[in-house]
Amino acid sequence: MKTTHIAMIFALGSFSAAAFAGGSESTEAATQTPVETYSYATDLDVQKVITISETPDQCGPVPVQMTYEDSHGQRHILQYQVMGTGCSNG
Repeated sequence: MKTTHIAMIFALGSFSAAAFAGGSESTEAATQTPVETYSYATDLDVQKVITISETPDQCGPVPVQMTYEDSHGQRHILQYQVMGTGCSNG
């Protein structure tokens, strides 16, 4: 009976490891997308915005990244400058 329990624990552990490894592959795919830097000459083809990073709490221009899909379904990461949220009018 102990052998059955041990075999079951190993089987469940291997399924968990496979599920964890599968999750890391999607994270690796997202990090392999090159970051493009925006300029006025950049020709954008934004079909769907996936995420936009939070604006840092600093006063002045700060970099922000937008992850989006184009009309062909390809994922892009675009970095551009915005005004930080840390400026006060006082």
